Amino acid sequence: MTPTEDREGVCVVLGVGPSRGLGAALCRAFARAGATVVAAGRTRERLEAVAADILQGGGRAEAVVCDATDEDAVRALFDRAAELGPLGAAIYNVGNNRPGAIAEMETAYFERAWRIGCLGGFLFGREAVRRWQGETEPAARRSLLFTGASASLRGRAGFGAFAAAKGALRQLAQSLAREHGPDGIHVAHVVVDGGIAGDKIEQGAPEFAQRVGPDGLIDLDGLANAYRFLHGQEPSAWTFELDLRTAQEGW
Repeated sequence: MTPTEDREGVCVVLGVGPSRGLGAALCRAFARAGATVVAAGRTRERLEAVAADILQGGGRAEAVVCDATDEDAVRALFDRAAELGPLGAAIYNVGNNRPGAIAEMETAYFERAWRIGCLGGFLFGREAVRRWQGETEPAARRSLLFTGASASLRGRAGFGAFAAAKGALRQLAQSLAREHGPDGIHVAHVVVDGGIAGDKIEQGAPEFAQRVGPDGLIDLDGLANAYRFLHGQEPSAWTFELDLRTAQEGW
């Protein structure tokens, strides 16, 4: 069956946390566009709150608890998504920006950063591609999107484990883009350069939020709109990477 523009399909977002967070904002943005959203992450209460908000607004959403580093759980996540319709977008938004000096770092700490930042992206991307390869009635567009950070592009003192994981995820995304672009799968990487105006910063680091002020934090809706922009691009003019920051961010 030839894809049609009115078939938005299912959007799977892995890495959904608080209602005022990037994962939740992505869920709402894709739901508003007509997608059936699968909100996935580790905390059921948060996931159900995001899904309930979308349902209350007339959208379609479901919450699925999933550990990004658990192969069986990621496979089950896409099994459930396939029951809801053709896969339109798959977004890996999992992160663990935790500092640590390399000389003082335990091996398990570094490995955990890599498992969350990179291995989980591999499992997620592989399963998304496998589902698309098996579909006979695909969605109008198929996008595999990864959330990166400034650490995707450069290492900083005190953030060696995080930078290693994020840099590897970016290279993985590039490889997926080159392997599956000819198949009609748009793979893109989004560099989020700076703090996000959401609960993680405003509640977890209020001193930082106060210091930079509202103009120094990246707007959630602006971020979500950028992911929607990537998903809506035509194959004749695809973007692999966007980097997003406020006008105040030094770079």
